Amino acid sequence: MLVVDGNNVMGSRPDGWWKDRPGAARRLVEQIGRWAGEDVLVYFDGAPVADMPSPDHVEVRYATRRGRDAADDDIAAYAAAHPDARVVTSDAELARRVRDAGAETVGARWLLDQLS
Repeated sequence: MLVVDGNNVMGSRPDGWWKDRPGAARRLVEQIGRWAGEDVLVYFDGAPVADMPSPDHVEVRYATRRGRDAADDDIAAYAAAHPDARVVTSDAELARRVRDAGAETVGARWLLDQLS
């Protein structure tokens, strides 16, 4: 399973995402949906986004706690339970936690290259 640190990937491209975070999240999920040939799990921090698309092969989840980088704990827990997961993040601390759990990591640039 490919697991995406959604906020990290959104934040890695300077396309004005900070002006419309819900819109940026929707665009990312739509892009992943057009690209995905395998199941992808996308985690976001914060409250659920209204009208989030639900493309085939893409599941969106939100952090189970509030606060900065809240989804990191959920992603690390997923990786610990599924060491065959591949996690997309450029967050060094999250990548370390994922690797310590036995899962693989790839950077946000890898996914953005796939999507373009």
